[in-house]
Amino acid sequence: MTAAPGKPALWGGRIISGLVGAMLLMSAAMKFSGNPELLAGLAKIGLPVEKLTLIAALEIVSVVLYLLPHTAVLGAILLSGYLGGAIIAHLRIDEPGLVVVFIGVFAWLGLFLRDPRLRQLLPLRSLG
Repeated sequence: MTAAPGKPALWGGRIISGLVGAMLLMSAAMKFSGNPELLAGLAKIGLPVEKLTLIAALEIVSVVLYLLPHTAVLGAILLSGYLGGAIIAHLRIDEPGLVVVFIGVFAWLGLFLRDPRLRQLLPLRSLG
């Protein structure tokens, strides 16, 4: 059995994960809204408007799985795939997509801080 994370790490991970989840849920809500600016952005990257509901639903399912402790690792893996697709879409039209990269990094950081099993798998060691 693994030791529970310390309270600061656990709460830091929960806060980071909550912020990531809130940003992605807001993104999904915007997709459901049919905002004209969003539709123009989709056209720019070549995504058909007909796929918008499916994309938003996949985003919501991934976020919910990520935020639930028992399915958080699966959710993080699904979010990584989702965000990887978003990065490729940005790169395809010569946009950097760094915000999406940072969301992915923070998603894994939040999970790393709240799940001691990940800290055992990926131990960070001191350089000194």
